[in-house]
Amino acid sequence: MKFMATAPPPSRDVALETRFFLERFRKEIIAVLIVVLLAVVGFTGYRYYADRRAAAASASLASAKTSQEYQQVIDRYPNSPAAGDAYLFLAEAQRGERKFAEANTTLQAFIAKFPQHELLSTARMAMAANLESMGKSDEALAAYQQIVSMYPNSYNAPLALLSQVYILKAKNRTDDARRVCENILTQYRTSFWATPAMQELRSLKPSSPPIPAVAPAATVPPFLSPPAPAPQAPPAPNQPQAAPSPKP
Repeated sequence: MKFMATAPPPSRDVALETRFFLERFRKEIIAVLIVVLLAVVGFTGYRYYADRRAAAASASLASAKTSQEYQQVIDRYPNSPAAGDAYLFLAEAQRGERKFAEANTTLQAFIAKFPQHELLSTARMAMAANLESMGKSDEALAAYQQIVSMYPNSYNAPLALLSQVYILKAKNRTDDARRVCENILTQYRTSFWATPAMQELRSLKPSSPPIPAVAPAATVPPFLSPPAPAPQAPPAPNQPQAAPSPKP
């Protein structure tokens, strides 16, 4: 039986094929390399510029002491982390100057500019405190309640509850204040604010319960009532005794 010999596969020169590929797609390869190189250079330059700018913003914030200087940091470096801190420092400076409305405007701008900032709940606490300082107790109470509902796991939640207690006490809403204190001791018993909440709870006396109405006396049906005693005749008047007749 004869086997037919198979012809060996033609030898392939890898180096030659690679050279042919490079020669054929030379322009495309060079263009891709240039794009990658420019991207790397641009990213490196941007990181260098961003780092330099962030460092300059931090240095500017560190030297700022007045409201005007904090505003300059915000204007020069609006998107830097230092600008977010500058908003908070500016609002605190305005509060120190008793410019409560301006401080709340600054804090609202901070919340809109940095919605994911880690001090967002602190900014809202400051806004509620400013409302309270302006005598807007109802708005402040609503703001504190909103903080608790929006950030229940934040360190500001028990403080917002305790702030509600003081407002409720001023409004003579003792029972509501007691319930808020009990909420603090139930949900935030390990918090620092649990101790003042306990003290407030002890000082708050519950409202006196309403006096129950006295039920009217039951009436006895006429046929069951005992018969009335028969009227008695008035006693006869004392008769005067006859005088003894004179002796003869």
